Amino acid sequence: MMLCTTQKYNVVHDMIASHSTLAQTAYLDLLRSLQDEMVSEITGSTFREMRGGRVYWYENIRTGTTVRRRYIGEETPALVAKLERHHKNVDDTKERSARRSRLIRILRTEGYRQPDRTTGSLLYAMARTGVFRLGGTIVGTNAFRLYEGELGIRIGIDTIAQTDDLDIAQFERLSLALKDVVETSLSDTFQALDFAPIPSLKAQSVWRWRQTTSNMLIEFLTPSFRPEEDIRDLPALGISAQSLHFLNYLIAEPIKAAVLYRSGVLVQIPRPERFAIHKLIVANRRQGGPDQIKSRKDRLQAAFLIRVLTEDRPGDLAHAYEDAITRGPHWQAHIAASLKRMPETAALLSSL
Repeated sequence: MMLCTTQKYNVVHDMIASHSTLAQTAYLDLLRSLQDEMVSEITGSTFREMRGGRVYWYENIRTGTTVRRRYIGEETPALVAKLERHHKNVDDTKERSARRSRLIRILRTEGYRQPDRTTGSLLYAMARTGVFRLGGTIVGTNAFRLYEGELGIRIGIDTIAQTDDLDIAQFERLSLALKDVVETSLSDTFQALDFAPIPSLKAQSVWRWRQTTSNMLIEFLTPSFRPEEDIRDLPALGISAQSLHFLNYLIAEPIKAAVLYRSGVLVQIPRPERFAIHKLIVANRRQGGPDQIKSRKDRLQAAFLIRVLTEDRPGDLAHAYEDAITRGPHWQAHIAASLKRMPETAALLSSL
């Protein structure tokens, strides 16, 4: 029997539960360790080769299942000293990594969600190449899943936490201002993980990739501050992105999050209160066909987070809501249209 909209939201509300204090502490320790981790100039395993009586040093860099080697330099006393310092740091890094692995085992035992292998390896590769360091922010359902750690709550409803899409957003202005670029071409990174570019109407502009061995789709997005929503370049990431209205609100003031893959991956996601309010806007912007399914999912995610935030972070939620509705009539109209279909959620927001 189909549930009416209101009944569906009641189900969502009734199923909200917190993780244990042990689990929440373990997550905070994992996140803190990832944030404290120093980034070494040499990121791979080092080795030496002798040719013609001379010794040369290299490092192996792994991306997905592909390993490439990078030349470090000819052996000199200065280089040897540098490598010795590096290997000491590697020993410390291994200890920290082992501790994070133990924390992840605790979190898995406590029921925290972990990514599938494809998503995990993709996030790991993008983190290593600098996507999140350069302001890339995970948006969409993959970000929603990570609020389990940020808010210490169980997301046990698979229908609102399942996706084959990974959406990454970055401000175009930030990408231009950074004067820095990813350490490895994203096109090469994606190719190593069996992702093929999806052709765009704009020549030489690629903003989507699909994995050839699954339905996994990567999309890059950026806020639009003009009337049109077109394709823009993101120089820091070396790719293009689809520009969207209202996205600037979502990715302002992002936060760090830990992904439970290997010994942990440090990524960036929107603030949960902004994510919840933005979902009200997006839900009403989707029109017809498959978008109606996504629209219902948007409303469910918004209802879930608003219920949690009303209890745990009402001040943050009230500020995010007030910020959105004071941005103009289009913002107000989209939010009001979604809340008209979500009476309990509307009541919660009006009580702030």
